[in-house]
Amino acid sequence: MQLERSLSPNSVEAYLHDVEKFRQFLEVTGVTIEPEKIELHHLQEFLKWVTELGMTARTQARIISGIKGFFKFLLLENLVNKDPTELIQMPKLGRKLPTVLSIEEIDMLMGKIDLSTPEGKRNKAMLETLYGCGLRVSELVDLKISDLYFEDGFIKVTGKGDKERMVPIGRIAKDEICYYLEDVRIHMTVIKDSEDVVFLNRRGRKMTRVMVFIIIKNLLRKTGIKKQISPHTFRHSFATHLVEGGADLRAVQEMLGHESITTTEIYTHLDRAYLRNTIIQYHPRS
Repeated sequence: MQLERSLSPNSVEAYLHDVEKFRQFLEVTGVTIEPEKIELHHLQEFLKWVTELGMTARTQARIISGIKGFFKFLLLENLVNKDPTELIQMPKLGRKLPTVLSIEEIDMLMGKIDLSTPEGKRNKAMLETLYGCGLRVSELVDLKISDLYFEDGFIKVTGKGDKERMVPIGRIAKDEICYYLEDVRIHMTVIKDSEDVVFLNRRGRKMTRVMVFIIIKNLLRKTGIKKQISPHTFRHSFATHLVEGGADLRAVQEMLGHESITTTEIYTHLDRAYLRNTIIQYHPRS
């Protein structure tokens, strides 16, 4: 998974967790069996067990994907001579539209940041970068000083599967990063191996994804906005506001680092919802 598919540590952990779930099921049901002896009926019983545990269709689909990946690996390595997952079907998933913040809500959140503190200046720079560049939270916390090409108006981002892409950076995000680097970070004692990391915690270490999530939750509480949001909401908002503004979907795909344009197409659905709401709000016959 790491060497051949270049999956991130989080993806590797998720796949291992899925296979471990299957192993737990076999243990609970008293089945002692080697992988090459697994039959379709074992997997069907497992999926029935997972359903009875109350797991959503989306979670079930991810677990099936993990198990399929495991058996595909065993087959490639000649450790089994057949793949029992071939006839397993994925549950049908409805396409859930993501939560998006309006431009006014983004401004409200930014306005609640206390810029009189070093952490506040850092948080402003982080959130402006999340929203201004459409980054995943893992891409944000991994951002390096050596990845900032401000003279060219780009930053280099390492995304899923260690794929690198160049993302344009706007004036506001660029200015906030510069303020933070020159005003706050330069005065910090940086821990070894974090010397090139842009965003640091107060102990001079790389920020964690959980910490970014907590910062956003605390700001949300101050605004009174009644939405369930996460760092990823800024990425959704970035893409939605681009599509609403008339941006080419192919360009948005490139900036988000989506492998397939079908993943990016969800933002055209959001755009239709936006258009419909606009008609309802402003048309005299609505």
